[in-house]
Amino acid sequence: MRFFTQRRHFNDLTEQEVLALAISSEEDDARIYRSYAERLRAEFPDTAKVFDGMAAEEDTHRKALISLHRKRFGEVIPLIRREHVAGYYARRPVWLVENLSLERIRSEAAAMESDAEHFYLEAAKRTTDADTRKLLGDLAAAEAGHQYSAEKLERAHLGDATREVENDKAHRQFVLTWVQPGLAGLMDGSVSTLAPIFAVAFATQNTWTTFLVGMAASVGAGISMGFTEAASDDGQLSGRGSPVKRGISAGVMTTIGGLGHALPYLIPHFWTATIIAMVVVFVELWAIAWIQNRYMETPFLRAAFQVVLGGALVFAAGALIGSG
Repeated sequence: MRFFTQRRHFNDLTEQEVLALAISSEEDDARIYRSYAERLRAEFPDTAKVFDGMAAEEDTHRKALISLHRKRFGEVIPLIRREHVAGYYARRPVWLVENLSLERIRSEAAAMESDAEHFYLEAAKRTTDADTRKLLGDLAAAEAGHQYSAEKLERAHLGDATREVENDKAHRQFVLTWVQPGLAGLMDGSVSTLAPIFAVAFATQNTWTTFLVGMAASVGAGISMGFTEAASDDGQLSGRGSPVKRGISAGVMTTIGGLGHALPYLIPHFWTATIIAMVVVFVELWAIAWIQNRYMETPFLRAAFQVVLGGALVFAAGALIGSG
């Protein structure tokens, strides 16, 4: 397999290159933690302090590693980074932090330290050189120390009350940005397309025609709902978050809501397709009621009554119009 990659293999690195790799990794991780801190500072200042402290810890270890390199190998540090080494653990691109939740960012940071420790421990097992084994073992111990330091910093800056407030705020933002628009889209797609789909179904009793109408209605409604949601509010004053994210959520869920009872009409037998479509509608409506109860804190029976009653009326209208 060595002939199929231009990257170096860890077992081929010299002790100096291993140390240089550790130094560059510490530099990268410090930058990532500072990016996390900057991203969270406005909304979650206490968690930002945790990442500031973790970045400072990485800087301390980097300085220690540079001192060790200077002592053993001199001033010139070879340029070698994790992407130059085959099989070395990767880091998520920093720009993706914009799309990560608070808890996901915390778990990413924990995984970063755990991955580094595991890598160094496994690498130490594969070498027979005593000095290299000691070096790798020291690096593994340093990464384990990072995890302990992170936990200590988190206890210092994040009490139970602070963590609960930040988690509640993150949950509220998730609901406003993703759940609310998605729920509105699912309701619109599931309910508003009932009438045209079942009207065509009962009027023509042609499953392929019904499917095409359902597909067109679902996709059209999804595009319309997505653009409407994105254009209705830029999120700056309302705090509802990115209009692009809200538009995607509303558009995709609207399309899914309509396609749910359009896809059964790919079945060529009319009554089989219609019965399956009715079952799908029933499941969709109860799913909407569950989401309202789970995320919007609407009493389940009230949510179910509203959604099922509305869906039943629209379905009846479509069936009556189609049968007439």
